[in-house]
Amino acid sequence: MNWHIVEDLIKKAQRDGQFDNLPGAGKPLPPDEFDHYPEDIRMVMRILKNSGHDEEAQFVKEEMSDLEHQMKKATQREKTELEQQYNQRLTQLNRMLSQKGIKTNSNVFKQYQSQLDNRLNWD
Repeated sequence: MNWHIVEDLIKKAQRDGQFDNLPGAGKPLPPDEFDHYPEDIRMVMRILKNSGHDEEAQFVKEEMSDLEHQMKKATQREKTELEQQYNQRLTQLNRMLSQKGIKTNSNVFKQYQSQLDNRLNWD
């Protein structure tokens, strides 16, 4: 990408006054709600939030992913306990999504669950 084109467009917009009288002009930026995250993942968290995923849902998804990895290495006895934890997290995630008006009982979700079960070789 030719950055000169972008810079020229910005300069033209400035000359044309397109940046004048913007809301919040001359005021400090609002506090960053993701300031407590390491700098390299702040943008990722903003994108997740803006796409409808909040921190709690993301945390549950990360826990589920961690449980999946643990189940692959677990003994049969450990696997049963991990499966229960996984199902609890799945129920929690479904509840959160349902409260946001996101349907989780769709065929796509059921297919995903079936594929996940097959991938993890659950009996």
